[in-house]
Amino acid sequence: MENTKQHTQQTQHTQQTQHRLVVITGSVREGRFGPVVASWVAEQARAHGGFDVEVVDLAEADIPLELPAASPKFAGDDYPRPAGMAALTEALDSADAFVIVTPEYNHSYPASLKAAIDWHFTQWTAKPVAFVSYGGAAGGRHAVLHLENVLTELHAVTIRDGLAFPNYFTAWEDGRPLDSGAAGYAKVLLDQLAWWAGALRTARETVPYPA
Repeated sequence: MENTKQHTQQTQHTQQTQHRLVVITGSVREGRFGPVVASWVAEQARAHGGFDVEVVDLAEADIPLELPAASPKFAGDDYPRPAGMAALTEALDSADAFVIVTPEYNHSYPASLKAAIDWHFTQWTAKPVAFVSYGGAAGGRHAVLHLENVLTELHAVTIRDGLAFPNYFTAWEDGRPLDSGAAGYAKVLLDQLAWWAGALRTARETVPYPA
C-alpha cells in the first residue's frame, strides 16, 4: 500500500514539474529533412524527463500565406483562423516552451514557418523558444538569427544555446546525427529551456504579462 502511495505521489510530482513542449517542424518542402531532425529532438526531450512532448508538423496544418486585414495584436487575438489550423493553435496555446526545427533557405527560414508565426500572437508571449537548425556550411544559423528577431518582437524569450547541423546531408545516418556530442549539446539546450519554461510559467501564473 505504501509503495503504491509513493508511486502515485512520484507520478503527480513528475506531472507537475514537467513542462509542455511543442517541437515544431518548420519545413513543408517536398523531400524535406525536417521530420527526421524533429523526431530526434523529440526523442532527446523525452529522455530528458523535464517535458511532456508534442511534435507539430506544419505540413499537416492549413496555413494560408494571406493574412486577415487586422493583426491579432490589435484585434485581441480573436480573428477567425482556418478550421485546418485549429490543432496548431491549440498546441501553441497549451505550450510552456517551444523548439523550432528549421532549415535555411537563401539565408533565412521557410515561408511556412513565418506564416505559422504570423497567424498567432499571444501564443508566443512570455514563453521560451529554442532552435535546432540544419543546412549547408552554416548549419541553418542565418535562419535562426532571423527567427530570434521575429520571436523577440512577439515577446517570446529565445534560448541562446541552440543546436545546428552543418552539411546535414552527410552528417546524419539512420535518423541520427553522426556527431557523438550532439546528444550532449541537446541536453544543454533542454536544460536551459526547462529552466526558462518553469520560470516563465510561474511568472505568467503569478502576474499577468503587461501588454
